[in-house]
Amino acid sequence: MVRVFSTTPRIVMGPSSVKTLGAEVRKRGATRVLVVTDKGVIQAGLLKPIEDSLKASKIKFQVFDKVEPDPRYEIVAGCVETARQARAQMLIGLGGGSPMDITKTAAVMITNKGPIGAYFGIDLVPKPGIPTILIPTTAGTGSEVTPIAILSDEGEKLKKGIVSPYLYPSVGILDPELTIGLPPAVTAATGMDALIHAIEAYTSINATTITDMYCVKAIELIYKNIRTAFAKGDNIEARTAMMEGALLAGIGFANAGVTAVHAFAYPIGAEFHIPHGVANNLMLPHVIRFNVLGNLEKFAQLAKPFGIPVEGLDDLAVVDKVVAAIDRLADDLQVPRHLADFGVKENDISRLAEGVMKVTRLLANNPRTLTLKDAERIYRAAL
Repeated sequence: MVRVFSTTPRIVMGPSSVKTLGAEVRKRGATRVLVVTDKGVIQAGLLKPIEDSLKASKIKFQVFDKVEPDPRYEIVAGCVETARQARAQMLIGLGGGSPMDITKTAAVMITNKGPIGAYFGIDLVPKPGIPTILIPTTAGTGSEVTPIAILSDEGEKLKKGIVSPYLYPSVGILDPELTIGLPPAVTAATGMDALIHAIEAYTSINATTITDMYCVKAIELIYKNIRTAFAKGDNIEARTAMMEGALLAGIGFANAGVTAVHAFAYPIGAEFHIPHGVANNLMLPHVIRFNVLGNLEKFAQLAKPFGIPVEGLDDLAVVDKVVAAIDRLADDLQVPRHLADFGVKENDISRLAEGVMKVTRLLANNPRTLTLKDAERIYRAAL
């Protein structure tokens, strides 16, 4: 089977790396940019180093700060209009997955005609957008190295994805200092999201030797450092390791794909507004228990990056220990474990399960075939 491996062409990493932003913009010939972010990022003071670097390089800039959590695709239109009014030659995405995904989508909508709904799916964007630089402020989504943007369709109460190589940014700048002020709950949710990216990409039917290499290292980095980042948020070594882990997980799943955990997270995230990392964590152990029969050996191999002793155990017993380690981690990080905590009820399950079955893009990567009845049972187990 033919495989293609790709990622963001330039990645700048390390403490204070955000100071290189102005120079990176200049290298690409842009003199006017739009910074795309949200009000929470601004309130946290994270816009200031961006402004300082752009001013030092004499780059004219405006700010679009109307991005919301789990953004509706209508937000893209406002961003595009602001970019056009500013005559922006480049978009800079600053924040978590939501600002970065809006940035990527707006960049291609500036140069492509038609409704955004026409581009949900794989390889449906006709031509490249204007250049982008992405600067994550969480160690979570990996959006800075993926050709994917996820937006909420409130009409269908579902999250939908645009997948296109044109969504890769020109540059990703990963500065762990931008994550120092993250609240513990956000550190936990976004870190678990990154861990799940690596687990799913490792067990995807599209996994390769190359993606496995990225995923294994991502799991090691995240599992060894997430508790420290959660408990002592100013630990720059842990923050750096988390950002590297999220990056590697992003590269892994950008090429191998995520699987059913994300397919289950999308309906509950869209309808019940559960943060994405939390939604994934709610579903992870239950989906693993279902998926394990699809590739028992591969799931058992997860024990190594988790540092779990396996001597004398068969593969099923090893997977039980992996799931137990994941459950313990979620408890240590105080991440919610039950759908009922967010108001999900038994009579919601059939509707939510139908939503899962619509996420065919991800279910196609899953190591085990999933039916509607299976989806209902898995949601019920997570209640």
